[in-house]
This record gives sequence, C-alpha cells and structure tokens, in this order.
Amino acid sequence: MSNSLPPEEFWSLVHPYTGPVTDVETASRGFSSDLTALVRCGKGPFFVKAMLNRPGGRRDSLVREALVNPTVKPVAPALLWHAENEGWVALGFEVVEGRSADFEPGSPDLPAVVDTLNWINALDPPEIARDWPETRWDRFARDKAEADLFRGEGLLHTDINPSNLIVGQDRMWAVDWAWPTRGAAFIDVACLVLQLIAAGHTAQGAESWAAHCQAWRNADPAAIDAFATATFGMYRSRASRFPDASWLDDMATAARAWVLHRGVAPRPPSPAHASCDGCSADADAHDLGLGAADR
Repeated sequence: MSNSLPPEEFWSLVHPYTGPVTDVETASRGFSSDLTALVRCGKGPFFVKAMLNRPGGRRDSLVREALVNPTVKPVAPALLWHAENEGWVALGFEVVEGRSADFEPGSPDLPAVVDTLNWINALDPPEIARDWPETRWDRFARDKAEADLFRGEGLLHTDINPSNLIVGQDRMWAVDWAWPTRGAAFIDVACLVLQLIAAGHTAQGAESWAAHCQAWRNADPAAIDAFATATFGMYRSRASRFPDASWLDDMATAARAWVLHRGVAPRPPSPAHASCDGCSADADAHDLGLGAADR
C-alpha cells in the first residue's frame, strides 16, 4: 500500500468486513472522498469510499449516501457494509463492471441514459429526504419566487454526468449518490441537458432527449427557464473563482448556449437573496453538487 492510502488504523476498522486485503486500486476520480478505491480482499472485492470522521459537508455526504442506498438500489450498486469509529467513516459497495456513459451526439448510450433518469424519477423519496430540500441553485435565482420553482417532492441525484452513469453488459447504473436531495423532479433532467450541450449537442438537440423524460414533460417551462439562468450564473461565478479549472469555463459556455436557446437573459440575483445563509451552507456542504470535486 502506498503512503497516500489510509493508515493501519483504518484497515483495522474495515477488516471485519473485508478480511485480508490483497490489493487497493484507487479511483481516478472521486476526490471528494479521502479514499475512493476498488479493494480486493478475502471477503470482497468491494468499492470503498471513506472519509475522516470530521463534522461537515464531506462527512455528511457519505452519511447521506448510506441513508439513501436502500431506496436507490434499483438503479445503483448496493451498499454492503458501513464501518465507523472516531477516526473514519467507510462504505463498502458491490463492484459493478462497466464504463462511463457516452453523452456525445449519436451515442448508442443515450436511450439508456433517458431510461435511467425516468427510473430515478419513479423512485419514492425516503422519509429522511424531507430533511434534504434542494437549495443549491437558490442563490443564483432572481428572487425567492423564482427559487421556489425548484421545490418539489422528487428524489434527485443532482450530479448527472457521464462518469456517474455506468454502462454494463446489459444495464446502466447511476453511481455516486453523494448528495441526494428532494426537489423539482425536472432538475436531474435539466442537469442532463447541460451535460449533453457540453458534450457537443445543440441546445435544441439536448432538449429533444430531455423530452423523453416524464419529469421534463411535466415541468413548468418558466421553472426550466429559471433553472437554466441560475445554472449559468452558478457556473459563471465558479469559473471566475477558479480560473485554472477549464472545465468550469466549458460548462459556463454550455449553460450560456442553453439560456440563449430558451430566449431568456441571465440575471443577477437580488443582493438579499444572494446572501441567503441557508443557501450558502448547502452550497459549501457539497461543492454545489455538480461534480467539481471529481473533475
């Protein structure tokens, strides 16, 4: 094991679940965790996510992922064990074989992507999700009335991107439920639209795929307009804060194309709403839920 891996005390914690560990293959993404790795072991293999047991958003995201897993197992790898002590929190998932989905125009994966989002939308949120309202886009809305359009009873993944949709031999999995929330059901589909534009689709073409999702067809167009402009504001803000992260510029460009297609101009939020403490707390808790930590 390399020096970048957790210390022996961590492996002692998980030993009852893993048995002797023979190999640890760290993931190329998933940097929001202190350990994200395929662990080959006597009782495994397992896909393991672990964090130092410190209060805050990153630990809370792992707790949420454990709590939501019984609900999302129809579309996600099963959580097989959960270990925790004063130093560490660790989750052991079943290992699924596959590759990241291809979002580019003409990809044969796109029908399965749409089906997976429809499947997620059909899941009944667990009772605990009532404590997880989606507010991360609120600070970029024009006002409270516009932010209220993002409210709803849908269970949301909130980080729909190619790396989080895994194509297996005969099915697709939605992985990395690191910050599930409860909100307007169209939000996950809207996240897909943005990702499709970033992958090379026209905004019109991206929305034509979204139209295969019931949540999109049921959505108020004004809510989609508000979400598109808030998303543009979000990425524009983050790109200015992190100028070396070129992917943020790419996403801001995609969001701008989407806003222009919908014929709505990006608007700055009102000062009172932009400084909402609750909105800031949610955003800081998991990096706006848009995969920034994993790029």
